[in-house]
Amino acid sequence: MLATASPSSKELYFRLLTYVRPYWRILVAGLIATSFAAATEPLFPALLKPLLDNGFATNSSQSPLLVAGMIVGIFVLRGVLGFLASYAMSWVQNRVITDIRQQLFSRLMRLPASYFDRNPSSTLISKVTYDVTNIASASTTVGTVLIRDSLTLVGLLAWLFFLNWQLTTITLLVAPVISLFTQAFGKRLRAMSRASQKGMAVMTETLQEAIACHKVIKVFSGEAQEENRFLHVNNALRGFGMRQSIAAAATTPAVHLIASFAVAIVVYIALIQSQDGQTTVGSFVSFITAMLMLLAPLKHIASVNAPLQSGLAAAESIFRTLDEAPEEDSGTIVLERASGHIQLENLHFRYPQAERNALDGISLNIEPGQTVALVGTSGGGKTTLANLIPRFYNPTTGRILIDGHDTQQVSLASLRAQIAIVSQEVVLFNDTVAANIAYGTAKEASREAIEAAASAAHALDFIRAQPDGFDTFIGENGSRLSGGQRQRIAIARAILKNAPILILDEATSSLDNESERQVQEALEALIQGRTTLVIAHRLSTVERADRIVVLQHGKVVETGTHHELLAHDGVYAQLYKLQFAEHPGSAT
Repeated sequence: MLATASPSSKELYFRLLTYVRPYWRILVAGLIATSFAAATEPLFPALLKPLLDNGFATNSSQSPLLVAGMIVGIFVLRGVLGFLASYAMSWVQNRVITDIRQQLFSRLMRLPASYFDRNPSSTLISKVTYDVTNIASASTTVGTVLIRDSLTLVGLLAWLFFLNWQLTTITLLVAPVISLFTQAFGKRLRAMSRASQKGMAVMTETLQEAIACHKVIKVFSGEAQEENRFLHVNNALRGFGMRQSIAAAATTPAVHLIASFAVAIVVYIALIQSQDGQTTVGSFVSFITAMLMLLAPLKHIASVNAPLQSGLAAAESIFRTLDEAPEEDSGTIVLERASGHIQLENLHFRYPQAERNALDGISLNIEPGQTVALVGTSGGGKTTLANLIPRFYNPTTGRILIDGHDTQQVSLASLRAQIAIVSQEVVLFNDTVAANIAYGTAKEASREAIEAAASAAHALDFIRAQPDGFDTFIGENGSRLSGGQRQRIAIARAILKNAPILILDEATSSLDNESERQVQEALEALIQGRTTLVIAHRLSTVERADRIVVLQHGKVVETGTHHELLAHDGVYAQLYKLQFAEHPGSAT
């Protein structure tokens, strides 16, 4: 794959602004409030000039109460406008966070399986939880600060030019120097922001593994090892954060130092002008006050570089995922309900970066209602073959046909509507028993239909024994249930879907004998009238299959019934004898 050039900061920022566009009315209202708040900044130094020039004279016509009221009024007005601006910007920012997170999650749900093979879940979780927050800050807060403080600078500079254009020109000479410093620190901030994002993904991964594997950690006394591992990751993240903080913290003092030279020169010249009678006391104090007030917006503009660079680095990461191509779904054929006739024609498949094909010229014809078992040693291609049928992956060459239709020409939704899967690694959600059975397209199923599916899966008794029956929450991935109970929930889910094609991937391999017997009874009810593809290492579970296909190194080496293959005394017979020798009670 050819490397693509990274987008510029300008391109990233303008793309970020597209997420703000739907809320432009609120944004404009906030910017108007910000603009008015910024416009009040020069009022205070402007008030000082006549106050100092005339206000202390004995014959002054200005009321002291009026002057005091004007000062309070200026700050009240600034406070109200500032609050309105902050509220509007926070509202827009939170909407942007919500929209980007939702769009990112929706894209993740539609990415191909190969994407999840390449990217660990911790990285993806970090994008949704951590990176998006940084993006929102860059898209709204940064813009607000730039607009508000830029307007403040313009207003103050306009007043300064009115008072003394020569001194103001000297003040402006520091602007190019400040810009160079800001750009230099900005590059450092962007690099450290990228590193922090990667570090956060590694920390999430470490935390996920430690929580998921807590039993293994305890039984093998790995607590200290995991603590040291987390300490290393934690310190690395701290290092990135500190280097980012140093660059951010150094920006403001550098700007202030540069500005201080300008202030010192201006004060020196202004004092000389005052001594020569070229300026009044009021003009001098007003000029110095306005000039010192420039430091605050300069500080804000300088400090905004840190969240801006962090946001742009996060935007690179987020947009890279949003630009990933979703699952290819160019099929136009919509299957209503398939009869379950599956044909594999010279099927080849190779994983990216693999040295050889995982499947090498597989051809099979599976009649509707047949149960076909795929057996063989690990790495033979059984699970790969099962993953190609619902198009989790696409064949490198060859075709898969269902009822005579090439699956590449069938829409993904209608293809997967024909298939139910029960695997060794049962996937359940932290929800109720009923919600896990009636999942996806069956979510509107009646309670009677759910109970009927549970009964057919031999799960009704243990479900009713739960504290809240079908309304019992089962914990993360069914952690409050036994292995056999989780499998029967998964089988009930497949029964309720009532798909014509069923894939059983090692559905009983991790169970004890009693649980296996119960699950096997449930599976026998499930496969009735369905085209079933069974993947099994435990050969005793496939003896009654209509046909057994033996795979080795991605090729079909034998096919036939259990008794035919035993009589042939080939690969299957050798595997069967080996299992019988290791587990005499597992074969008949």
